Amino acid sequence: MMESYEKKIIVSQADLDDLNHVNNVRYVQWIQDISKEHWQSTAPKEMQAGILWVVKNHNIDYLSSAVLGDVILAKTFIASTKGAISVRCVEMYNDKTNELLVRSVTEWCLLNAMTLRPIRISGKIQKVFLSD
Repeated sequence: MMESYEKKIIVSQADLDDLNHVNNVRYVQWIQDISKEHWQSTAPKEMQAGILWVVKNHNIDYLSSAVLGDVILAKTFIASTKGAISVRCVEMYNDKTNELLVRSVTEWCLLNAMTLRPIRISGKIQKVFLSD
């Protein structure tokens, strides 16, 4: 089973758009942030050295809005991997009501940090995200 990673975010004034809802650009930033945090907190430092992840594609469904002071529970997990591509899902919920606010599916490409060329995601990397 794929291991998931969670964090809570409190909506601040800086997160809001002209309608006083969380700006869609902020959600994109949070999607990238939680993805990076999951990788950095799970993968050993020696595994992280010499490689980096870049976004190939974001697909985001905005289902409901969040407003100032809301607490958002963000969850992420790896859905699949093939070749150099890892498909990561992020879901964000209103922590109080458990209402799904945003669901994203992002294709991340693994690169060699020196050459910036795609490299195959090894079984060793895949195992980092598996739970017993």
